[in-house]
Formats: sequence, C-alpha cells, structure tokens
Amino acid sequence: TFYGPSGYGKTTAAIYAANRFAAYQVQVKSTWTARKLCTAILQDLAMPPARTIADMVDQISEEIAKSGRPLIIDEADQLVSRRMIEIVRDIYESSGAAIILIGEELLPQKLQKWERVHGRMLDWVGAEPGDLADVGHLASIYCPGVELDEELKKLLLKESNASIRRICVNLDRVREFARTKGMKSVSRADWGKAGFFTGHAPAPRRFPS
Repeated sequence: TFYGPSGYGKTTAAIYAANRFAAYQVQVKSTWTARKLCTAILQDLAMPPARTIADMVDQISEEIAKSGRPLIIDEADQLVSRRMIEIVRDIYESSGAAIILIGEELLPQKLQKWERVHGRMLDWVGAEPGDLADVGHLASIYCPGVELDEELKKLLLKESNASIRRICVNLDRVREFARTKGMKSVSRADWGKAGFFTGHAPAPRRFPS
C-alpha cells in the first residue's frame, strides 16, 4: 500500500511506475461497481470481458499470472468504501501477482477492517512531503529559464504546505510573475507580497445590507 495526503504526487508516481515497470494500472472512480472495476482492469489488459464478474476475476487472474506484471490500483479507498476490496484479494490469491494499492493517508486504517486483505500486505509505504530538493527539480519543469533564490524557494515550500501539487502551481505563478516583469531571476525581495496559492478557503465575504 502506497498512501498519503492528497497532493503528494501519488498518482503521478503511479503513472511513472506503470510506465517504468510495464505494470497494469486502473484509477477507481467513486461511482464504480464491481463489474465496472473488473471491466476497467480487463480493458487495461486488452481483453474482452466475460459475462459474469466471477469469470472476469478468473480472466484477470490468469492473465496477470501469465504476464508476471504488477497491477496498480489508484484511489483504492473507493474499493473499501464500496466493499469491493475482496475482489482484489480474490485476484491476488488466484494470480500470486504483485498488487499495489494507492490511496489517502487513512487507507491503512481502513484496510484493518478487512483482516484477510490486511494480513496479506507486504509493506506500507507513505508518500513523502515535498522538500527544497523537490522545489529545485520541479522548478526546471514548471518555471524553466528562471532562477529562484533560496529564500524564495523556502517561502514557496512553506506556503505550499509541502504539497507537491501546490508546489507545481506556485512555481507556475513565479514563472508568470517573471515573464510579466521580464525577469530571468526572482528573489524573495522581488516577490514581495505577491502571494502564493496555499489551498486555504477564502474567508466569507461581507456584503452591504
């Protein structure tokens, strides 16, 4: 299980891992049923679905057992809340394949209620918060050609609350700021009170009566 708060880059990591290791991958939606879960996995396996869920589970198990490729299931919290996690256990038991569940911070606690799943977990890996090194790496992607001084990087990291998603959004803000002002480098002093996206909801507005 790979778990962590929203915005920590779990889905991006899943896409990278799927490409790097030729893994099968599905991202569960809140409206999915057991049938939709199975057909989505079979679609990624490039196989036509059988008529029943039981037969589809057998199809999936046989194919991933033969291929030896792992299966990544993103938004796995939905499997627990919709009581579909036992289907994943059935696939695991029948195939012996590596299955990676990805979800929010409380996913490990949610899985504790399903002892037959929880007891088969090999490892629990928590997504890491962003750090200054991440800001530097991501700046080359989201803010290319613009130099950020260390103090501005530290402020950006703090205001982003170490969320990778917000770091990316705020680096794009710096890029736009630099482009608007024709700057090749931006310091903390240059940035001034321009402000970053923090994710906090705005305070309620007051209107004249």
